[in-house]
Order: sequence, then structure tokens, then C-alpha cells
Amino acid sequence: MTTNNRIKVLFSGHRILIVVLLCLFGLSVVQSRQPNKKKPRKSTNERVYLVHADVTNYDMFGDNPTAQVLKGRVAFRHNGARLFCDSAYLYQESNSFKAFGHVKMYQGDTLSLFSDYAYYDGNDQMAEARYNVVLKHRGTTLYTDSLNYDRLYGIGYFFEGGKMVDKKNVLVSDWGEYDTETRNAVFNYNVNLKNPKFVLTTDTLHYDTRTSMAHIVGPSKITSGKSTIYTSQGYYDTNKEKARLYGRSRLTNNGKELTGDSLFYNEKTGISQGFHNVVYKDSLNKNQLNSNYFWYNEKTGFAFATDSAVMMDFSQRDTLYLHSDTMKVYTFNINTDSVYRVAHCYNKVRAFRPDVQAVCDSLIYNTKDSCLIMYKDPITWNANRQLLGEVIEVFMKDSTIDRAHVINQALSIEQLPDSIHFNQISSREMFGYFENGEIRKTEAIGNVLAVYYLEEDKDSSLTNMAYIETDTMRMFMRNRQLETLWTCKSQNVMYPITQTPVAKSKLPSFAWFDYVRPLDKNDIFVWRGKKSGTELKNIPRRSAPLQHISSGSVVSVESEVKPVAGAEQSKPADGADAKQTSSADGVSEKQKTAGSPESKPESAPVPASDSVKDSDVQTAPGGETKTEAKTDVELKDNK
Repeated sequence: MTTNNRIKVLFSGHRILIVVLLCLFGLSVVQSRQPNKKKPRKSTNERVYLVHADVTNYDMFGDNPTAQVLKGRVAFRHNGARLFCDSAYLYQESNSFKAFGHVKMYQGDTLSLFSDYAYYDGNDQMAEARYNVVLKHRGTTLYTDSLNYDRLYGIGYFFEGGKMVDKKNVLVSDWGEYDTETRNAVFNYNVNLKNPKFVLTTDTLHYDTRTSMAHIVGPSKITSGKSTIYTSQGYYDTNKEKARLYGRSRLTNNGKELTGDSLFYNEKTGISQGFHNVVYKDSLNKNQLNSNYFWYNEKTGFAFATDSAVMMDFSQRDTLYLHSDTMKVYTFNINTDSVYRVAHCYNKVRAFRPDVQAVCDSLIYNTKDSCLIMYKDPITWNANRQLLGEVIEVFMKDSTIDRAHVINQALSIEQLPDSIHFNQISSREMFGYFENGEIRKTEAIGNVLAVYYLEEDKDSSLTNMAYIETDTMRMFMRNRQLETLWTCKSQNVMYPITQTPVAKSKLPSFAWFDYVRPLDKNDIFVWRGKKSGTELKNIPRRSAPLQHISSGSVVSVESEVKPVAGAEQSKPADGADAKQTSSADGVSEKQKTAGSPESKPESAPVPASDSVKDSDVQTAPGGETKTEAKTDVELKDNK
């Protein structure tokens, strides 16, 4: 065999193979468009039986010479079905007929088909109904102008637009099919499901008429009042008004948006749940909450988030990111003009914004008074400043910080540009007041200790260090720089920078927690606690004992207070047996215990008398100047 002949044979073989494959592919395409057949199609030997007709004849010279012409109250019977019409052509050879006018078909007592015209093939048990077609089956009604009903499989198809109606829903689409055995319907192209409480629009929808369950298999939109759902996969129970949505679905309501890989929503209870990569966005309040699990009740306004939960605030120029193990939001006076919310974040709270960072164990934010409270070892950073205490309260105004309050063991530290020296203030309490988000005034109260460095005007080099002990200190800032410092009844020592004692350069409570500070928005998920032994130990605060008024007199809630040594004892004026004792200064033993020196941080002594004069200046060893003053002391930068 020559080479050319071999090529021709090979080519012919490949050509035959290609033709066979194309035929098989075409057959598979045709078969894919056919319904899922539960049993093989086979022709029936049963003949279409003419039950009645007022007039029967043949038109040998007309358009249908092989058809028997039937007129007047025509009735057929075939394989359990009864068919009626005004007139018909009966083709006995093909076991079929064409029906005209008021066509009716009944199958048992559960299915009926009405139309203006129909063609029925007795061999394939296929009915083709046209014009004003109505199919009724067990409480479901289908309206269309073109319907093919396959009696063998119990499936009806419409392809020129149709409408299906049940007790609660109306479904409209361009194409669809209805299975009378499973009672499932499939709708394609411009699908619209209308319910008194919602509207669903999509391109593909599966619907179970028994359970009124809609199975969404394509991009869809569900609108209910002010709520809108966007999804491409899921289930919607139209009876119970419950949705199970997958494939990155989205729910919007009153400016709020919930997105997640999986969403569960109950319209009746208003409860929604999100799983995996959940995003809850409040455009009105300019904030967002991300987590891997989210639970929300739109009727009560309660929200719960956990698993990589992070809250974002967009109200400022820079976004604030806040993370904790668990977040809860409570809403009060919902659906009123006085609505407010309280947010709880607890366990390993970390926050980051380019201009401010914070860490604490837990925090609470109340929108009613715009107050944020941080608990258990709270620390905040701003630029090169660090602030900490037992509790930190921050009050906002128009989404901008207005004032702050540090309660117990307050410590404020500013790291200077050389990274070696620190301006420091420690006190029992500390207050900060802000203007346009910038610190304007700071007030330290109780056992105040301060270390402050003075700079040279020309090159900003450090010249002196001031060490201050006082009871109250006020600092006025301008552009984040100290403008004026005021103290009363203070003890001050000014050291030249070259002769600064190492022991005085840092306060006893000094601690620089730069290793705890969040570095960026991703670092908030990495918890770094304080090193062992550096945690604050809460000091009980002095407070008056709880009292209530009884029989016109004030009675302490304390049942009994042990007397303090050396203090006078007195009986109640009414002669009761109970004894109320107090110390000489009127403070109960319980209060003294709460405010005892053992429970206070160590601090330098404060002058006990006001006899110190402004001119009492002493020269300390080493050339430093020591000043004791009752009146105001002003330290200004660059002096």
C-alpha cells in the first residue's frame, strides 16, 4: 500500500470517527433537553375510544380526508383519561385527534386540563394544548397559552410564558415545567414569585408546591418591605418565611447590610445568622463588623459576633479597627426617637487606627452618652504617648473625642525624640480635655508625681529635668506641645540635664509597653499581654457606705462596724443596741481599709502645712535647684 493510500485510509478513518462523535454529541444535547425519565417511553396499544358525538361524518374532499369529523358534545376516553370538546378530527390510523372549542381533559379526580384547542396522541399519551390553557392539580393552577402535557411521566411544559398559582404564591416565567407526581415545578427566564409579604425575582427557580419551598439556583433578589436579599443559591420557605442562603449571599435592611458565605434568615422572628466571612455594615452610622459567626435580631436590635470578630469605624478620616474574642450589641428604646445602643467587647480587646491604638481586657460603649469605658489593664497610645490606668473612660462628641478620665493608678508617658528620655506623670486620677480631637488640657489629681524635660529653643536639645511632687497638676497644651503647667502646694526639683539622677529620671510606676502596642490593622488579631508581674493590681476606691432612710433617720446598710482604736464610740440617738463607730476623722474602718497606705502605690510625701513660702529655695547637692511652693508654678517650653 502506497503512502498516499495509507494517508487516505487514515484520514477516512478519522473522518468517520469525527462524524460518529458529532452524532453522539448531538444526541447527548438532544437528550439533555429532555426531561428526566423515570421509566422508558413506550407506546400503548389502547385505542382512543369515541364515547359520543352529536354528528359524525367524513369529508372525503376536504382538507382532512382521512379524519372522521365530529361535532356537538364530543367525548373521548383513553387509558383512564376523559376528554371533551365542541368538535374534533379523529385520526384512527394514528390513534390521535384534534379537539376544538371548550376542550377539557380529566385524569382521575386530581387533574384537569382546559384549553381552546388541543392535539392528543394516543400512542405517546401526549397532549398539546393551546390558547387559554388552564392546568389544575391538587390546589395548584397553571395558566399559559401553550402547554404540552406528557401523561406517561405526568409532566407539563409551557414555553411561551406561564403563571402558576397556589394558596399563597404566584409564579410567573417564560418557560417552565410541572411534575404532577412529585409536584415540583421548574421555572426559567424572567422568573417572578409574588407573595403577599415578599417578591422573588430570578432566572432559574425550583419550587415544591407541597411544602411551598423555593429552591434558588441562580442570581436572585428577594424583596420584603424594607429588607432585600441577594443570593445565587439557597432555599426559601414561603410558608415559614425562612431562608437558607449560600454562595456569598447578602441581606440589606434600613441602611444595614449583612453578607456571608452562608446566611440563615427568619422573616417572622427577625433573626438572621451568618457563617464564615460575615460582614455586617451600617452605612448610616459608618461602621462595619466582620466575623466568622454573626447573630442578629432586627426586632430587638441585639447582635452577637465571635470568631475573628473585628469592628471598623469609618466616621473619621482614618478607619478604626477593633478586635475582641466576643462582641455584643444591645439596643434600647428601639423604634423610638430615643433609641440608643450599648456595645460590649470582651476578652483580648485590641484596637488600631493610624493616630491611636489601644488594648484592654474588655470595654463598653454607650451611644446614649457617647461614653466608652475600658477595663482591666487598659492602655492607649497616641503618637509617642502612652496612657494607662485601672479604668479609662472616653467621652465622644460628634464622633470625636471630647474628654477622657483615667481612674486609679493613672500613668501618662511621652517618649521624647531621642527615644531615651520620657516625660511622665502618675496620679490617682487623670482627666483629659480635647478640642477638635486634639488634647487641650490635662488634669492630674491625687499623689501626683511628674518628670518633665525642658528643651533648648534653637536645636530642641534637652537642658533641664523637672521633678515634681504635688496633689494637683494642670497642663495646657497647644499643637500637642506643653504651653503652661500649673501646680499647687508642690515640691519641685530642677536638675541640669548633665546631672540628672538615674533614680529620678523614671517614676516608680514607670512602664513602657511598646511590645504590647498594635502595629497595624492585621496585628490586632495577635494577642500580646503584659509581661508577668507588670499587670496592675486594682486598688479599692474610697466610697461612702450605702445607706437608706428608715423611720426618719439615716441607717447604715453595714450591720456592724468594728471600732477603730482611739476613736470615740457613740450609741444611736434612738437607743438601739446596734453600735455605729467611726474614726476621729469620720471615716469608717471599712473605708480606712479601702484607702489604707498598704493599698496605695508608693509616692513622695506632700507638705502637711501651708507655711512654706514662695521664697523658700534651697540649693541641692550637685548644683540642682529645689523649690517648695504653695502658689502656681509655670514651666514653659524652651525656657
